[in-house]
Amino acid sequence: QVLPVESGGGLVQPGGSLTLSCAASGRAGSHYTIAWFRQGPGTEREFVAAIRWSSRTTVYSDSVKGRFTIRRDNYKNTVVLQMNSLTPDDTAVYYCAEGTGIILSSIRNQRNYAYWGQGTQVTVSS
Repeated sequence: QVLPVESGGGLVQPGGSLTLSCAASGRAGSHYTIAWFRQGPGTEREFVAAIRWSSRTTVYSDSVKGRFTIRRDNYKNTVVLQMNSLTPDDTAVYYCAEGTGIILSSIRNQRNYAYWGQGTQVTVSS
């Protein structure tokens, strides 16, 4: 099966920016959604942002709203997560996930996503 592939992680200073990319499969299905989750040191994996492929509807967690932007590439099956004003609290492994049939009220629930990438490390440190 084809799984999403993340890229773009790295080390960045506090206040800096970083862009992550997810090469997705472009699966068919209603409410096809691509999301980013993250897991910091000693914490559980948490929702970051999601985008509905067809409608481009976006949803963000409160902790990243106004700082992160998720968007879909018009010409590729790629979703980009633009991260600005990064803080050490954003340090985590970031995972891209794909799912279908996800209603909007459940878009933050990681159990609704069937396909996961390997993750990419983001470290925010001076």
